[in-house]
Amino acid sequence: MNIANYIPPADQDPVDLAWMREAINMAEEALASDEVPVGCVFVKDGQAIARARNRTNEWRNATLHAELEAIDHLLPDNPPPLSSITLYVTVEPCVMCASALRQVGIGRVVYGCGNDRFGGCGSVLDINSS
Repeated sequence: MNIANYIPPADQDPVDLAWMREAINMAEEALASDEVPVGCVFVKDGQAIARARNRTNEWRNATLHAELEAIDHLLPDNPPPLSSITLYVTVEPCVMCASALRQVGIGRVVYGCGNDRFGGCGSVLDINSS
């Protein structure tokens, strides 16, 4: 199984920053819908292949984090492992999402800020080193 390579904001290159802008657009859409402002975009070969935002309040479903909703758009067209895909997400994935990303084999995750309460990529737990 691939272990995702998490890229902190200080190490993101201009391409990463451009895709992060796309994730921020999704987060702004979430905020406008009274959601926690988290958005993401999955990129493969320089193309966005899935985008999503938090929908937990809208659908009253605690599992509808942006990352999990975007994974639903990836499958079954892109069966695991998904090691050639990069996820750009505005906030460090929580433990639940980090585990899902690892299980489907996402190769790289770039996030905008840490998640000191629920972070699964090093802020609280590091799912990929477990």
